[in-house]
Amino acid sequence: MAATLEASVEADVMPVEIVLDPERSYEIVNGQPEEKEMPGATHGVIGANLIIKLGVHVESKKLGVICAEASFKIGTNERIPDVSFVATDRIPEEGVPETIWPISPDIAIEIISPSDLHDKVSEKVLEYLEAGVRQVWLVSSKLRSITIFRSLTDVQVFTGDSELVCEDLLPGFRCSLKEIFQTSVQESAAIASRRATGLAG
Repeated sequence: MAATLEASVEADVMPVEIVLDPERSYEIVNGQPEEKEMPGATHGVIGANLIIKLGVHVESKKLGVICAEASFKIGTNERIPDVSFVATDRIPEEGVPETIWPISPDIAIEIISPSDLHDKVSEKVLEYLEAGVRQVWLVSSKLRSITIFRSLTDVQVFTGDSELVCEDLLPGFRCSLKEIFQTSVQESAAIASRRATGLAG
């Protein structure tokens, strides 16, 4: 059965029932549901690559948890980063919540889709930072780059053949951007071959 929300425009107007599709994800922005666009295939593969690479490191070092499309309380809104990280010392004593996280993540990762508007992406980065997110990562499949915002003036960009590192929150983590953006068996095989011959990090 579809979930519903009630929204009232004015005091003398009857509440309007908003029907939500249970097969889709919604963020709550300014008190209203806002559908989160379904990811495309490339978006999904890049997200999975990030989750695997980050998850292995975070688990091995007991740094916290990596989440895939989990809901977080971001100021007065509810946001669903594509990938997120919550440090061990910020996980509630009762454990990971069953529903929405009542806190902001330490890292919020958004994979930019072709349809994303620049202004909306910029606004979301600012919203995350103002809510206490320590790092916001913008991942561009088109540019094959990852931009880390620690603030609006502390920005680090990783491109090309560089390695993604994050010593302040994920000490010891290193990963080639090529591994994150690989979206085909051929790319995976080429990277594995170069690593075997000592040509890839």
